[in-house]
Amino acid sequence: MNTTEISRFKLLVMAVTRLGLFLVILFGLILGIAGQLSYWQAWMYLFTLLIPMIVVLAYLLVYDPALLARRMQYREKEAQQKLIIKLGSALYIFIYLVPALDQRFSWSEIPAWVSIIADGFVLFGYLVFFQVLRVNSYASRTIEVMEGQKLVSTGLYGIVRHPMYVGNIMMFVATPIALGSLWGLIPIVPFIGIMVYRILNEESVLVRDLPGYSDYQNQVRYRLIPGVW
Repeated sequence: MNTTEISRFKLLVMAVTRLGLFLVILFGLILGIAGQLSYWQAWMYLFTLLIPMIVVLAYLLVYDPALLARRMQYREKEAQQKLIIKLGSALYIFIYLVPALDQRFSWSEIPAWVSIIADGFVLFGYLVFFQVLRVNSYASRTIEVMEGQKLVSTGLYGIVRHPMYVGNIMMFVATPIALGSLWGLIPIVPFIGIMVYRILNEESVLVRDLPGYSDYQNQVRYRLIPGVW
């Protein structure tokens, strides 16, 4: 990745455009299905995501533009991962679709203070994600081992082997509650199952292609939860 000012500017434009489109489509969908612009939980969730997203974008643009460029690549090379992405994308939509329907038809009710605490967990999960990006410059969206990639075993990687997924799962579990929906937790269960499948397949790729990963598995025994799995 060329890190000249011109390349950084192009990268900024691309990242901001994609982020803006993502947020407009996502929250247009949520508010449209809910049928209520006064859906305050959705607005609060939006700002809970938007602020750290901007901070992380700025950080990567300045300190690790190559990682930012890699994270904008979405094409998986592994056949199993392609299937996982298709299934996960469908469930991802339902994680937001069900709370919006819940809001529209008043299927469940969650106290405001509980939704606010859930937003705190969403933010904390994003901070975990950010910390992973800071220590692992090869934490791309796709499952692959790149030329020159080094094994990372420090920081959160010294506690569990997949700290990024810990942050992601924390965010997704808290999302329906932050959006004021109990029914929204239903798609979370199969979504976590898909993420577990992704982790198992990812580890097979890392054992195959990343030198030292087998020894790292012996050093750090747990994937997501210390003492459990």
